[in-house]
Amino acid sequence: MALLRIALAQTNPIVGDLTANADSLVRWTRDAADRGAHLALFTEMFLTGYPVEDLVLRTSFVDASIRALEQVAARLADEGLGELPVVVGYVDRAGLAPRVGQPKGAPLDAAALLHRGRIVTRTAKHHLPNYGVFDEYRYFVRGDRLPIFRLHGVDVAIAVCEDLWQEGGPVAVVGEAGAGLLVVPNASPYEREKDDVRLELVARRAREAGCALVYANQVGGQDELVFDGDSLVVDGSGALVARAGQFREELLVVDLDLPVSDAEPGLFPFDAGDGTTITVERVVLSAEPVAPYEPVTPEVEPRLDDTGEVYHALVLAVRDYVAKNGFGSVILGLSGGIDSALTAAIASDAIGPERVHVVMMPSRYSSEHSLGDAEELVRRQGINARIVPISDIVDGFEKEIALSGLAAENLQARVRGMILMGLSNEHGHLVLTTGNKSELATGYSTLYGDSAGGFAPIKDVPKTMVWALARWRNEHTDPSFLMSAERPIPDNSITKEPSAELRPDQRDTDSLPPYEVLDRLLDDYVEKDMGSAELIAAGHDPALVARIIRLVDLAEYKRRQYPPGPKITPKNFGRDRRLPITNRWRETPS
Repeated sequence: MALLRIALAQTNPIVGDLTANADSLVRWTRDAADRGAHLALFTEMFLTGYPVEDLVLRTSFVDASIRALEQVAARLADEGLGELPVVVGYVDRAGLAPRVGQPKGAPLDAAALLHRGRIVTRTAKHHLPNYGVFDEYRYFVRGDRLPIFRLHGVDVAIAVCEDLWQEGGPVAVVGEAGAGLLVVPNASPYEREKDDVRLELVARRAREAGCALVYANQVGGQDELVFDGDSLVVDGSGALVARAGQFREELLVVDLDLPVSDAEPGLFPFDAGDGTTITVERVVLSAEPVAPYEPVTPEVEPRLDDTGEVYHALVLAVRDYVAKNGFGSVILGLSGGIDSALTAAIASDAIGPERVHVVMMPSRYSSEHSLGDAEELVRRQGINARIVPISDIVDGFEKEIALSGLAAENLQARVRGMILMGLSNEHGHLVLTTGNKSELATGYSTLYGDSAGGFAPIKDVPKTMVWALARWRNEHTDPSFLMSAERPIPDNSITKEPSAELRPDQRDTDSLPPYEVLDRLLDDYVEKDMGSAELIAAGHDPALVARIIRLVDLAEYKRRQYPPGPKITPKNFGRDRRLPITNRWRETPS
């Protein structure tokens, strides 16, 4: 047996910024070297960021990725870090002849081993996910090579992300070929309760491979996706050895006592157990174990509770969307209701209250308590605020064009949207849209009104969870939050009956069932894809099923025009759920 110190770089790359990502790789590698690591492991497609989507179909982008890999390998050696082997993800190409149905250029979701200024070996993801938010058959071709490199006497294999999630392939081959350690770069996006599933999966695959497994996962926000980190190390029995924190960058260092190998180097084909053949490439970096040393105590960071996970995910998503897209500040409409109150708190925690601007836009139907609740939130959070009454502006519209009923109600929302977008144009603020998933599902929003904006932090948050998140934030804080206020959301915003306040004495329940009932039905219809008969069989009221299905189906055109927002449920409106707008299919009970 031999000790190896592994450093897992749980990092936050920027899609398309190869220079910044290379600089980050050098910094984290230096930190790993300073902490005595024998191997540094980075995340999936770290050099390019993930996911890069159609960028991989550009020859120029793939060329830049390969060039960045070569340059950073040389740079590590030039800066005295060449003796520390580094495994890092990037985009490569397979060199296949073009054919119909194959992604242009035959790109690879690849990983490479860098050592002493050169690229020692390369591999690529074998299993390509094509479900949920993933479209990897569109972008990549399959890898068919599994590197196993000997490091200080220990054979180390490399697999990439999805290769853990599917049966057969690299994990099965590692089990046949034998290795002392399997390292896996990942970009596995967050959704609720995924950390429990992930740990069980990693443990099971370690047992199947017959060796310890090191799982390094990306962290950060990228458009609709949030990556939570939660990097893991398990031993060959699947027992947890070390675990990184959630929603933050860190270098997790762990010492593992691993078996020494004397297998011969070379190329060896193996049946992958999935109808394919994988070639194992054995190379030797160093055959002699390191001298005995005192191992570090492994760290197992505590988990956040389920509601805390979601809140941290939303904060990180807003922080990275603002920072990575170059915005200096955000603006939103503040009504005194729970949705805008929670959105303001998330924004303040993400970027600091001094960079958050809110506009209170009372109309003739706004209640006194709404403006009072909004003003109390401004006082608690210390954000920037202004009041712009909209009654005279609405009157000006109505003098020129006669509107009544729903059209008149929507006009108020559209005036508010116009004011926010005007202030955004004038001052460069990013407009945050404050609608929740329940409203978005049922079309309970005004197109070009309250749906206007650039990013929608609670787009994937059902209304009942909005209340839970508000209560959680009033009871918790975190050093990563940039707002120091205690109980930043007024209690009245949480407890009062929700209303759009677009007509006298309006309540959400005038148009929708109670949210506790609605959200259970929406979960079954939207996330579980139950049909009408299945929904009724599951205990939902038949009349309500027919009514809500109709609302959801008719609102598809609105959802297509809604801003992006972070995914936190198993099926969000966006990358996960894609239905035709022009669509005459209607669910009817059998």
